[in-house]
Amino acid sequence: MARKVFYSFHYKPDHWRVSQVRNMGIVEGQPLLSDHDWEEVEKGGDKAIEKWIDDQMTGKSCIVVLIGKDTASRKWVKHEIKKAWDAKKGVVGIYIHNLKNKDGEQTTQGSNPFDNITVDGKKLSSIVNAHNPPYSVSTNVYDHIKSNIDDWVEKAIEIRSGNKA
Repeated sequence: MARKVFYSFHYKPDHWRVSQVRNMGIVEGQPLLSDHDWEEVEKGGDKAIEKWIDDQMTGKSCIVVLIGKDTASRKWVKHEIKKAWDAKKGVVGIYIHNLKNKDGEQTTQGSNPFDNITVDGKKLSSIVNAHNPPYSVSTNVYDHIKSNIDDWVEKAIEIRSGNKA
């Protein structure tokens, strides 16, 4: 049975790339919202977004941060990482900048979002793995993620369950 995960990502530029990862079917993630549905959630303001995140994280054992060019600077990505960590869920990152978007474009690698969050005086990046597929060809990146995502999720859950932070 596939693990249930919460995907955290920067919506506008990375939705297409995230859909590729989600549709691999290796781990089970929350449904991805359409542009219209996400706009409806956003209209409710911060409280509505927090409720949506809470609802979607319920029953998930790990958060998978899909890291694009600007993911690390996103307010809600930071919120989701902190929330997952505080809830003792596994946390893992996967760089997706070399997956092509709907227009066949790749982008530049973004910063590690775990560098921006501290736990007990140390950067979360010293605890949490951010996997960067060692390929530049989109199909190879896709295959690498598909072959490894379940192991990365399991390792993240193992790291979190053994960490007293």
